[in-house]
Amino acid sequence: MLDINNTVLTIIDIQGNLAHAMHDKESLFKGLKQLIKGFTALDIPIMLTEQNPKGLGPTLPEIKELLPDVTAITKMSFSCCDEKAYMDAVSALGKKQVLVAGIEGHICVYQTAAALFDMGYEVQVVADAVASRFPENRKLALKKMSIMGIGMTTVEMALFELLKTADHEKFREIVKIIK
Repeated sequence: MLDINNTVLTIIDIQGNLAHAMHDKESLFKGLKQLIKGFTALDIPIMLTEQNPKGLGPTLPEIKELLPDVTAITKMSFSCCDEKAYMDAVSALGKKQVLVAGIEGHICVYQTAAALFDMGYEVQVVADAVASRFPENRKLALKKMSIMGIGMTTVEMALFELLKTADHEKFREIVKIIK
């Protein structure tokens, strides 16, 4: 189970034309926005990466505006874990549970989740906040990660798992976010 005090969210490469080329991008963007708003309300750390921003451009404005105090970690490696700045930031947080969302599911999300899992982190992929250009790639990536033992979740499932109870002081705020 996710623990509000032991969790960090990594949002991978929601950039420029690549983000707009995703299959079912409207659902992806909706899920990401809900996830970011929910994690912000719960005061859970959020990390953001950008793959080769000189080539792919910056994080989409509608995503970045929800993360005004988060500086994107630039990467060239497909796995975030191959970037020292990312691993230094994860280590500094001292959290053992990492939720992963973003694009593309079968490349950067897959490689990052697999590497974190291999390092001993409890990894969950937020399936409704992950996309690929082709649905077959996303589907296979989620299946492969699941077979490896990486947990699967959804935006709503993760947020309510973090809340634990309707008595939580942020319950009403989270309900408004997911409606």
